[in-house]
Amino acid sequence: MTQISDFIIDHAAVLDSDAAAITAARQIAEQAKKGALERDQQRLYPIDFLNQFTASGLGSISVPREFGGAGLSFQTLAEVFRLISASDPSLGQIPQNHFGLIQFILGEGTPQQQQQLLRAVVGGQRLGNGGPEKNTKHTRDVQAQLVTTSHGLQLNGEKFYSTGALFSDILATTAMQDQQPMMAFVPLPASGVEIVDDWSGIGQRTTASGTVKLQQVAIDPALLIPLPGADKPTLRGAVSQLIQAAIDAGIAQGALDDALEFVRSSSRPWVDANVSRNADDPYILADVGRISTELSAANALLVRAAKVLDRIDLQSLTAESCARASIAVAEAKVLTTEVALRASEKLLEWGGSRATLLRHGLDRHWRNARTHTLHDPVRWKTHAIGNYYLNDALPARHAWI
Repeated sequence: MTQISDFIIDHAAVLDSDAAAITAARQIAEQAKKGALERDQQRLYPIDFLNQFTASGLGSISVPREFGGAGLSFQTLAEVFRLISASDPSLGQIPQNHFGLIQFILGEGTPQQQQQLLRAVVGGQRLGNGGPEKNTKHTRDVQAQLVTTSHGLQLNGEKFYSTGALFSDILATTAMQDQQPMMAFVPLPASGVEIVDDWSGIGQRTTASGTVKLQQVAIDPALLIPLPGADKPTLRGAVSQLIQAAIDAGIAQGALDDALEFVRSSSRPWVDANVSRNADDPYILADVGRISTELSAANALLVRAAKVLDRIDLQSLTAESCARASIAVAEAKVLTTEVALRASEKLLEWGGSRATLLRHGLDRHWRNARTHTLHDPVRWKTHAIGNYYLNDALPARHAWI
């Protein structure tokens, strides 16, 4: 049986502070911004920057120090994703499941599994997600099966929305074993695993969020982790959603930055405005003020949500503490969703018809915002928030809340 240790590459740094992580993220974001338009239009993977992300140590910032990681704050984790996503949200989205899986391992893995998998992450391994399945009743309906054969335990199935899988060293995917949903971790490459980039979404074009085919894949039983029941307190959903919200906040920032530059340098005023510069149009000034205020509010709620997570005792989770985290993150997610969509649409309105020309590529902001914010419906966020405050109802426990 192949061991994860066979794939560890001892090249990744370990960051020693929140400030060091923010600096590393800023450097990657600055470099990645230059080619973001070309990568979007030609569907070119940001693999060099992803490798830089891993090598810098950013891939292990949420791994506790007892496993060799940086053990940094959730506030830093959110800021890292926000900064990078403002330059290239596809680059921001690729490792999002990596961090959700780290949280899953911390919450559900045995001490031995935590040591093995998390030390692999610290060594530079990337976790990839074999996502939900198409043509099922809902996203938690799992048809993939773990079966015992004369050759040992094998996995069969097909997954989609598998963001990060194509670029991963360890594939994590769900499957049923005797009516129990399990998370299987598969070191790559592995016989029977085929990862296909058939992602054709209008936005987030270079995330390779496509299909994973699994045919008679040998599974090490030591790398199976049962999925928790619906009643078990867990922060996996809150952490995953914090990252989702940070990506959306980054998309909004990137759209607003490009909007301001385009209005200043490349657009002309409307004839009735009686101004010489589009940047002096009073209606655009008011719009920019509103969007900037909404983005400030969204960012403030993002920081607040991360601080709520940072204050929780991870060793003694309760249903109430996990609910507080999920609701705080949901509140941030509502505003980051709204401002990402509004800023990316207003960008085109402020710039006028010329803003839609292909050479500018400004439409990518709206396409990315619209695509990424569909990951989980924000209407169910507002429902959960209202039900929590009005009826003291705790939100559902899964990766989307």
